[in-house]
Amino acid sequence: MLRLLKTPEHIPALAPVYEREILYRVLLGPQGWRLRQLCFAGGKAPGIRHAIQWIRENYGKSIDIKRIAAESAMGVTTFHRQFKQITGLSPIQFQKQLRLVQARKLLAFSGHSVSDAAFKVGYESASQFNREYSRLFGAPPARDASRIRQINGKG
Repeated sequence: MLRLLKTPEHIPALAPVYEREILYRVLLGPQGWRLRQLCFAGGKAPGIRHAIQWIRENYGKSIDIKRIAAESAMGVTTFHRQFKQITGLSPIQFQKQLRLVQARKLLAFSGHSVSDAAFKVGYESASQFNREYSRLFGAPPARDASRIRQINGKG
């Protein structure tokens, strides 16, 4: 998919095919059951699906677990258990990963500084951001972004 950025004229023809292949591989992969479970219409899945969508749209904000659980028509303990069962992560871990992935995009493709990216995705401490980023991606933010730009042919 990223290679299509080098030839934007091919995006309309090839992107749908690539998306379909990615979805196919994800659904059949070791974590595909999570995605299939999320798509079920019954049970607690719709409430968790709503919570996931809210977190994705508001990853830079603080999470009020009690409010999200109530909006999902669940108690806090049930919400945590169901959320983790479906996503494999707690709501806070899920938010943290979203923040770090978004920061990675900002660093690698938008030219933001490390501290700007950290603050833009909701971190209040640059040192905490650096630690968590390195833990997730295996390299400090600046080095990782530089490596991604080199792989993508932009650095």
